[in-house]
Amino acid sequence: MIWRLVALFALIALPLQAETNIQEVTSPGGIKAWLVEEHGIPFTALEIRFRGGTSLDAEGKRGAVNLMTALIEEGAAEMNAQKFAESRDALAAEFRFNASVDSVSVSARMLTENRARAAELLRLAINHPRFDADAVERVRGQVLTNIRAGEKDPGTIAGDVFSHMAFGDHPYGSSGDGTQASVAALTRDDILAAHRGAMARDRLYVAAVGDITPEELGALLDHLLGELPATGAPLPGPAKVGLTGGVMVQPFPTPQAVVMFGHDGIPRDDPDYFAAFVLNEIVGGDRFTARLMIELREKRGLTYGVGSYLADYDQADLVLGEFATDNRTAGQAVEVLRQEWARAAQGVTEAELSAAKTYLTGAYPLRFDGNGTIANILVGMQMSGYDKDYPKTRNARIEAVTLADVARVAKRIYRPDDLRIVVVGQPEGLPAP
Repeated sequence: MIWRLVALFALIALPLQAETNIQEVTSPGGIKAWLVEEHGIPFTALEIRFRGGTSLDAEGKRGAVNLMTALIEEGAAEMNAQKFAESRDALAAEFRFNASVDSVSVSARMLTENRARAAELLRLAINHPRFDADAVERVRGQVLTNIRAGEKDPGTIAGDVFSHMAFGDHPYGSSGDGTQASVAALTRDDILAAHRGAMARDRLYVAAVGDITPEELGALLDHLLGELPATGAPLPGPAKVGLTGGVMVQPFPTPQAVVMFGHDGIPRDDPDYFAAFVLNEIVGGDRFTARLMIELREKRGLTYGVGSYLADYDQADLVLGEFATDNRTAGQAVEVLRQEWARAAQGVTEAELSAAKTYLTGAYPLRFDGNGTIANILVGMQMSGYDKDYPKTRNARIEAVTLADVARVAKRIYRPDDLRIVVVGQPEGLPAP
C-alpha cells in the first residue's frame, strides 16, 4: 500500500491550470467549501484552516495553540500515539497539522479506496485528541528544544526583535512558540482550552481537490467537522504598527549579521494592492534582476540573497525584507539598502514594469502543480477575501497596472524616513547599541 502512495504522489503533480473550474459546495450541515474535481487519479487532497492561530493564545499562556497543534496527531479517542500512527500508515493516508500566527491548518491526503476509513481517523484526531501526559511531555520537550535553538539563531532573534518593535504587547509582538517559561507552565487544561478556542466552525475555511464529488465532499465535511464548537475564542483585534525609522543593533556573537527591515504596508483589499505587489517584485522580488539583488549581491557582493515582500497578516500589514551580510560589510549594506528604499519611492521604469508583469503572469499558472498545492491556494484565496474566479482574473489585474499606478503607490509604501532596520550580530559601521 505504501509504495502505491509514493507512486500516486509522483503523479499528483499533474498540472491543473489556473482556469480550473472551482465549485462552491455547502454541506447538508451548512459547512462551505471550494472543490476542484479531478477524477483522473483516485486521490483527494483536503485543506482545512481555522482563522486565528497562535494569536488566540490566552494571556499568560503563550505557546498553547502551537503545543496543542503539535499534539493533535499524538493519539485520538481509544488510540494512543503509536496506534494512531499505525492506523494512519496502514491506510496510506497523510495528515499534517500546523499553527501559524493567523491560522491552524489541517492538511490531509487520502486514497479514494480508503477515504471513509481515513476520514474517520482524521475525525477522531480533530475532535477527540487525547493529549496524554506522556505525549504532552515528549512534545513539550521538542518545542522547548526548538525555542532554545531559536535563542541561538540570529535570524530568529532578528524576527523576534522586529516583531516586538512593530507590535508590542499584541500577540503579533511575540513568538507563537512561546517562551521556555510559558511553555513549561502549560497544563493539559490549557491545551484543551486552546483546542476549543482555535478549532471552531465560525472560523472555518475548506478546499478539496481530487477524486471526490460535491455530494461526497458535503457528507465528508459534516462527518469530519460537525462536532466542533460553533464558536471559538475571540480574535485579538487590529494590531497597531508602532515602528519608527532608524537602525537598531542587537549584539550577538555571529560571523554574519542578519538584517531585517520594513515598515507598515498596504492591506489586500486596498485598490492599490496590485500596483504595490508589482512594485515590490521590481524592488525586492525573488528574481536576480530585482533592484535589491542587483545592488547588494550582483554589484557589490554584500549578501548571497535579499528579498522583500508584502506581509499581509489578518490584523496588520507590513512591507518586510531580510538579508545576511558579513559583519565587516554590514554598515555598507545598510547604507545601500536605505539608498534603494529612497530610490524605490521615486518609481520605476517602463522596462522594469514590463519585465515584472511578464514574470508574475507567466509564473502564476506554474503554482497550480498538484492537488495539495491547489487546495492550499484555494483556502488562502478564501481567507484573503477573493472570489472563486480570482485565478481567472488575477493576471488581468497584474497586466492592468500602469506606470502611473506604480509611481503613485511608490510614494505611499516606500518611505525611507520610516524604514526600521534591525541588525543582529557584531556589525561594523553602524551605531553601537
